[in-house]
Amino acid sequence: MKHRSLEQKAESLGPLEAQVMNILWTRGRSSVHGVIPELDHPLAYTTVMTTLDRLFKKGLLSREESRRTFVYAPRFTRTEWEQKRASDFLAGFPGELLVSCFLEAVGQQDEAMLDELERKIAHRRQELQQRGKL
Repeated sequence: MKHRSLEQKAESLGPLEAQVMNILWTRGRSSVHGVIPELDHPLAYTTVMTTLDRLFKKGLLSREESRRTFVYAPRFTRTEWEQKRASDFLAGFPGELLVSCFLEAVGQQDEAMLDELERKIAHRRQELQQRGKL
């Protein structure tokens, strides 16, 4: 099976998948036996093994064989994953609606934030113009 990269559409995680990813983001690397005691409630070895394999096939984990067992590690940080999910979520909205809702929400909270946003937009436009992309 071809592994998907983070650039492809980020999938939602089920509750167990999310819990396993949180464990691996905290631990860094682990085998099935290392994940089981960290779970909220005890699960069968095969259930955890299947979940790790599913996350590997989704491209979220890497794995290497060590002493006749697989050791899994996250391929992306939690922040990278959350940013990709947020990006995919926002990409599903029409641009005008998204900007309108964003500005309404920010404007109600903080005028200084709107000023900062204007500065950042101007800076970004300037960068794009220098690269000839505008």
